[in-house]
Amino acid sequence: MSQSRLLAETRFAPFFWTQFLGAFNDNVFKNALVILFTLTPPSDVSLSRDALVNLASGLLILPFFIFSATAGQLAEKMEKSRLVRWTKLMEIAVMLVAAFALFSGSAILLLALLFMLGLQAAIFGPVKFAILPSVLREDELVGGNGLVEMGTYVAILGGTMLGGVLVAQQGWGVHAVAITIVVVAIAGYVASRGVPQVPSAMPSLHIDPNVFVQTWRVIGYARENRAVWLSVLGNSWFWFVGALFLAQLPGFVEDVLHGSPEVVTLLLIVFSLGVGIGSLLCERLSGRVIELGLVPFGSIGITFFAIDLFLASEWHVAPAVVEGPFAVLADSSNWRILMDLALLGVFGGFYSVPLNAMIQHRSDPTKRSRIIAANNIVNAIFIVGAAGVAIVLLGLGLTIPQLFLAAGVMNALVALYIYTLLPEFLFRFLVWLLMHTMYRLRVKGIEKIPSEGPALLVCNHVAYVDALILAAASSRPIRFVMWWKIFEIPLLKWMFGIARAIPIAGRKEKPELVEKAFAEIDRALAEGELVCIFPEGALTYTGEIAPFRPGVERIVASVPVPVYPMALKGLWGSWFSRRGGPAMAKRPRRFRSKIELEIGDAIAPGDATAERLQHAVQTLRGDAR
Repeated sequence: MSQSRLLAETRFAPFFWTQFLGAFNDNVFKNALVILFTLTPPSDVSLSRDALVNLASGLLILPFFIFSATAGQLAEKMEKSRLVRWTKLMEIAVMLVAAFALFSGSAILLLALLFMLGLQAAIFGPVKFAILPSVLREDELVGGNGLVEMGTYVAILGGTMLGGVLVAQQGWGVHAVAITIVVVAIAGYVASRGVPQVPSAMPSLHIDPNVFVQTWRVIGYARENRAVWLSVLGNSWFWFVGALFLAQLPGFVEDVLHGSPEVVTLLLIVFSLGVGIGSLLCERLSGRVIELGLVPFGSIGITFFAIDLFLASEWHVAPAVVEGPFAVLADSSNWRILMDLALLGVFGGFYSVPLNAMIQHRSDPTKRSRIIAANNIVNAIFIVGAAGVAIVLLGLGLTIPQLFLAAGVMNALVALYIYTLLPEFLFRFLVWLLMHTMYRLRVKGIEKIPSEGPALLVCNHVAYVDALILAAASSRPIRFVMWWKIFEIPLLKWMFGIARAIPIAGRKEKPELVEKAFAEIDRALAEGELVCIFPEGALTYTGEIAPFRPGVERIVASVPVPVYPMALKGLWGSWFSRRGGPAMAKRPRRFRSKIELEIGDAIAPGDATAERLQHAVQTLRGDAR
């Protein structure tokens, strides 16, 4: 079913509209304030226009540095829907005072309220993303995150536009902004009343008021899990690149497109729609699992279109007169630039949504809110860093298009560094490419595989790509036991090493390798990992399931864990199977063929005999081959 159905379900829809209205309101107020300061410099603050605008942006992000750690503690300690309602009541209070400040024209009070709005957003941040894994199934997590990401960008865009349009109206514009922000805040609270209850993860947690100690501590929690920490860094890098690009749009419009200020809004619309489309496509492209393979795909797209945006800008000839949005759209010489911006957004969605889902899914549930708080802190650091890098590079004489080129090159280098540190991303990308070029995979029963803890997976062995297909179906890493001669193939050994495969041999071939393999299987299971074996011991020559070998009984006798039977269907006759002769010696007959993986119920270790498991796999497979 499509992820859009979540918008009709009470476990998700109230939360979605709560966060949507919050992001929308923040940007109505912020943009109206920035334009107000630009058009009518306040009399009670002796700062220049540019200083006021930058101060406003800084005050909105500063609370994320100061209060995110405390917010993470609150989200861990309190029942989450209650905390959401508290933050929305706080928003109503802030907006009521903001309405008074808009009527009175007090710039000092308006700036203070921006800080308070940032505080409210900082408190809402950890609980917002900590709720999702509690109300959504694992196979819905990517779709839910895609909807949230899409909704956030649409809300930012809509709020920015409405705030600008309202405040520009002579006579009544400021009053309209004041009324709007109060009404939207109340609507957000009404929506929050429907957010389902999510029990406290740690009701006995002591709230430490020392923000410096807690900030360091929550970052330490994020660093405990290497995959989670690198996902935090990767996600923060997306915010760095996004902030760098979006901050340069006004200058880009003036210098390259020679457009009016309204053209900036057009570019924001194009970019935001791109992010929204990319975020929504993630569920379809990931097959409803947390597909880390999309992250390298996204980073490749970001680099490519950042560089192409530079090239398109260099070859662009600016018009002789200043043009508005419709003139820019009508001029075909601008289409490549607009397409580059849109695709930057699309691939940004591919990049960020799986990382957010990964952080939520693999975080310790008792520390999830604080880890998300750490993510928000690091995001804020990278956003500020983007402004600093832009100032330095532009100060060195780079043009804005050259800055985009530099961002694309930096993105490629950072991506390569992260994938070197965590090769799982690269392995998942290769698996994802295989699944989207050779096959169309349908998975039944993936929810039966535990989200944490050890388990042994057993499956029929049809083709040389069986392990890659199983890896594509699971969001959890799987340790595969494979024949040592396949493991040692020079061009593939590095990939098997990335996947941490366990080579094994026949007892007469390499008895020492057999014992080493079983010892490694025992260790992996003892450490809570998933291990998969193909008990037939070789690819089928006939398409039928060969007798299971008793090695599985030795494994569960040593480390008693649940065993999950699995059956692959539709691979017999593929290029990688032995039908009609040796595998991979025939011409591939077709691409994008339909295959299926069905997963059965767990079998207790005491009942997991070779015969029982073979019968279970045969039953799951049925007559399909």
